Amino acid sequence: MKIYESAENYLETILILKKKNDTVRSIDIVNELEYTKASVSIAMKNLREKGYIVMDDNGYIQLTAKGQEIAETIYERHRLLSNWLIMLGVDEKTATEDACRIEHVISQETFEAIKKHVNRRN
Repeated sequence: MKIYESAENYLETILILKKKNDTVRSIDIVNELEYTKASVSIAMKNLREKGYIVMDDNGYIQLTAKGQEIAETIYERHRLLSNWLIMLGVDEKTATEDACRIEHVISQETFEAIKKHVNRRN
């Protein structure tokens, strides 16, 4: 299932924040991504309508099964690509920024080949 890069970024951010803080609200996403409250509010509405997240009456956000699947896929790509670029000698800041762009456009086939190569080297 292909969704927009921005939606993937939001889902990944929710996953990361959930791992760090156990709970996630829109304001946490605003602070993490440094986006406006209005932008995050619109994005959360769109993610809810598409069935990627649910939000309770107190504003706490949970990923649905399909939202979780996408978030974990993007997060795995981000971590592996960042580490791989660092291993190749790219400085951490640049590696992280580049991985963030690459993770959304790389095919599954190419990612699996890189993953297999990295795992063979470790």
